[in-house]
Amino acid sequence: MTSDPQTGITPQPVKPIALWSWALYDWANSAFFTIILTFVFARYFSQGVIDDEVAGTEYWGNIVGVAGIVVAILAPVLGSIADKSGRRKPWLIVFTLLCVIACAMLWFVRPDISDFWWAAFWVGMAILGAEFAFIFYNSMLPELTTSENIGRWSGWGWGLGYVGGVVSLVIALFGFVEADPALWGFDREEAEHVRATFVLVAVWYLLFALPIFFFTPDRPKSGLTAWRSTREGLGQLKESLVNVRKYRHIVRFLIARLLYTDGLATIFTFGGVYAAGTFNMSTTEVLEFGIALNVTAGLGALAFSWVDDAIGGRNTVLLALTGLTSSCAAILLVQDITWFWTFGMLLGIFVGPLQSASRSYLGRAAPEHLRAQMFGLFAFSGKATAFAGPLLVGAVTAATGSQRWGMSTILLFLLAGFLLMLTVPQIKGNEAHSPD
Repeated sequence: MTSDPQTGITPQPVKPIALWSWALYDWANSAFFTIILTFVFARYFSQGVIDDEVAGTEYWGNIVGVAGIVVAILAPVLGSIADKSGRRKPWLIVFTLLCVIACAMLWFVRPDISDFWWAAFWVGMAILGAEFAFIFYNSMLPELTTSENIGRWSGWGWGLGYVGGVVSLVIALFGFVEADPALWGFDREEAEHVRATFVLVAVWYLLFALPIFFFTPDRPKSGLTAWRSTREGLGQLKESLVNVRKYRHIVRFLIARLLYTDGLATIFTFGGVYAAGTFNMSTTEVLEFGIALNVTAGLGALAFSWVDDAIGGRNTVLLALTGLTSSCAAILLVQDITWFWTFGMLLGIFVGPLQSASRSYLGRAAPEHLRAQMFGLFAFSGKATAFAGPLLVGAVTAATGSQRWGMSTILLFLLAGFLLMLTVPQIKGNEAHSPD
């Protein structure tokens, strides 16, 4: 065990309940990303509030894009300030509550264009809350376990997240959206059966976030005032950027992640569109495919968690990218829907490990006194060029008149990320403390 360079205090071993409470947070916030951002609210916004799929998709993209830009700009700044203030949980709690409140406010978004700005504001706040909370959640992991076990816990967290996303979506769909007659007397004309799922997300997120608030330990306060923490945090961020060569292995990793995350995000953005356009899958079939994909991604994250600890985060990322690229290429070549499902499920297996191993790699590589800052940059790398993949897919699809050629550009991002990841060194990791 090593002492904290900021406080000089050697952390004590934590209990298993602290780690399980940490992992459960992935389960907690998965409902937001699944129900609000992907399947239910996004569709309700386009079809119900805007009442025009094309315009709704455009407005939705603008809202998510603006929120992503704000996250990219502020994430490293907030992480740097948190490193100087010491504690992580106050930040985690504040941003979690921001997301919870914002999701609850979406109940008041009626299927009417006059509620556009209310919807845009609160879903924007919800995105900021969820994304910023994840920075401080991620940065807590290296201080809860050892480098030998960090891959396992990162994988278990991601796995629980995918499972939680599926469970919450099933409850939302069959308990509220598809329930006939509508539960609790919801007025279908006002889409109350759909709007209730947004309140479900708020309750789900808060309920399952409580364990990490109460049972997972935090760093002690640094003793600095809020003003001094801000000033010194910004100074540390500036110093890190000026002396970037000192952390060049982390910089190469973050750029590699930026590339393959763009590819991965584009797969999820256009996967349903490709399935519907190329294989004539109905909305129900696309939804079933999405649920199945989340299940395989969760199983993959859980299964590869031991692989990560055995061969390291860097090698696990390379292995996952190999499987992801091969599966994606196969999907673009097959003509039969059965093979599309087969390779789609195989692709899902490698999605979870790619995300969990990326987190565990940075957890091992980041200096102890800069972890929140580094995870802020980690968030930046996931948002900075998120527009590039969709734009390229759209441009190539328009130029060739083929969805297959448009989607094939995803392979460029995955391959570029793989090649740059080859230059990233394997990290044995910082020794933290273990519950074992």
